[in-house]
Amino acid sequence: MDSPTTEHVKRQLVLALRLFAVNGFDEGAGGHITARDPERPDRFWINPFGRSFAHVAVADLLLVDHTGTVVEGQGKVNPAGYAIHSAIHAARPDVHAAAHSHSVYGRAFATLGRLLDPITQDACAFFEDHAVHQEFGGVVLEGKQVAASLGDAKAVIMRNHGLLTVGGTVEEAAWWFLAMDRCCQIQLIAEAAGKPHLIDPETARLTRGQIGTPGTARLNFRPLREHILTIFPDIS
Repeated sequence: MDSPTTEHVKRQLVLALRLFAVNGFDEGAGGHITARDPERPDRFWINPFGRSFAHVAVADLLLVDHTGTVVEGQGKVNPAGYAIHSAIHAARPDVHAAAHSHSVYGRAFATLGRLLDPITQDACAFFEDHAVHQEFGGVVLEGKQVAASLGDAKAVIMRNHGLLTVGGTVEEAAWWFLAMDRCCQIQLIAEAAGKPHLIDPETARLTRGQIGTPGTARLNFRPLREHILTIFPDIS
């Protein structure tokens, strides 16, 4: 892929925020998506604290440095959002975007304090590529522990809190969040009905190699982008 411009990254971030709004992932002032600035990799863009995902525009985005100072834009940054995302961006140079919100099914599954099982083709995308952060001490302000739990995976389930996903692009991080929340929903429904049959580890790994790749995430984001641009033509 060609190196993205700052304006492209900011536009994709707004697209992702609107996508989260459409899917009901915004709740009050909680939730945040960040994107590393391609020209200043020690800084990242984030949505302003207290503004609806559905109404965030490119001009509203905030550029934050490693100290948490807003160096471009007007507004405040969610303290928990900065704590989590700054630690992840610092620990993972390969991560260019991270997404977290208080989605319903993600929160419900997070109360179990366990990994997703490979019970569907879609869940295999996360097989041996996600983690659980078992500590809960209230509002998350110690991002280094979350980053350590995430390790080199694409997602982490924060126990009693919710989901967080990462990617090499905004599209990837946003798609993995959407896909993981749906996998949480499916597993909760399946386990409520009975005992799901697990896909064997070898097949799950093979399937992850087919549908758990960055390219697959970007491909799956394309129709979502088309839909969001239809609903919110002001982005284009």
